[in-house]
Amino acid sequence: MGEYRETFECGPSLRIEAHERVAALQFAQLNTQLGKIEEMMQRLERRLWLTVYGVVAVILAQAVDSMLNLTP
Repeated sequence: MGEYRETFECGPSLRIEAHERVAALQFAQLNTQLGKIEEMMQRLERRLWLTVYGVVAVILAQAVDSMLNLTP
């Protein structure tokens, strides 16, 4: 039929090469996943700082409001 199948030859050196290819693929996948995790952490960090700045802005606004209400 029209299928092409690569023959798998067995031997100690071929087995080591196969393991090295599998390890390389696993490390490539791991690096991809770590890149995605770093990206997500950066987005989370930005959101956290925006939240902190928002809370500080509210506290400062309340402080200014209370100071304005104290003086006639």
